[in-house]
Amino acid sequence: MDKNIIHIKSINQLIEGSGLGKPTHPLIAVIDTADIVFGKEMQGLKITSDLYSIALKDASCGLDYGRKPYDFNEGVLFFSAPKQVFTVTKVQKLNEIKGWMIYFHPDLIRNTKLASKIDGYTFFNYEVNEALHLSEKEQSLLNNLVNLIEDEIQERIDSHSQQVLVSNIELILSYSFRFYERQFNTRSAQNTDIVSKVECLLKSYYQTNELILSGQPTIEYLANGCHLSSNYLSDLLSKETGRSAKEHINDFLIEKAKNFLVSSTDSISGIAYSLGFNYPHYFGRIFKKKTGKTPQEYRQMN
Repeated sequence: MDKNIIHIKSINQLIEGSGLGKPTHPLIAVIDTADIVFGKEMQGLKITSDLYSIALKDASCGLDYGRKPYDFNEGVLFFSAPKQVFTVTKVQKLNEIKGWMIYFHPDLIRNTKLASKIDGYTFFNYEVNEALHLSEKEQSLLNNLVNLIEDEIQERIDSHSQQVLVSNIELILSYSFRFYERQFNTRSAQNTDIVSKVECLLKSYYQTNELILSGQPTIEYLANGCHLSSNYLSDLLSKETGRSAKEHINDFLIEKAKNFLVSSTDSISGIAYSLGFNYPHYFGRIFKKKTGKTPQEYRQMN
């Protein structure tokens, strides 16, 4: 591995490597961000880990996530999943940043209900600029849950420890899901602009013959055009319109297919290929799902 990349595999490595002593639990830790220090020698260093993290910070700190810098105001919550990459970009002094960070290893939630649900919390894969902005009340609520986790970590591990810890983590995630719903609602005007942007991107993709050159537009293409992550865009569209990003793409293609079916004598297969479908039968299945009719039935009726 590149010597400029640190790969953190365990809670023990994280805590001891950060100069914070020894962990009190092998699979989870709560870190006070005031204790985190980045010296000049660490600038440019990349950090990746096998851990999940949830972080509440009150200011811009010396890390980049992916290609984008943190831009935190007071009470902003950010999530990261295993294998994501962070880059140390500036010096950070002791007591410079207020907040907390929870790190937990996937083994903590293995064989629990949360293990099968955690991929559904798509905010673990949002970009930094899509972080959750908390009200004081929301921040206080999460702080209380973190205090409970910290108290439990300090206790002797027993047969109830995992359940207590995982239950509190799941409660944090459930509240965060609710708070994101609130954030989507309070940014409704901005979100409407993004919905319009998606429609413009799809039209432009079609008009510039990208369908023929590159195949169907992807969720990543739309997300990049909106300067958002794929997960955030799809969640935003689902909240605003009731349709995911993939459904927006399919709906656009089916509308174009209707025009072709009515205005041309091209074969069904030819229309499917011209719209970027590699398999005509897949096109037919989506068309019937959207319209209630096969492409041939639609053509005959119109």
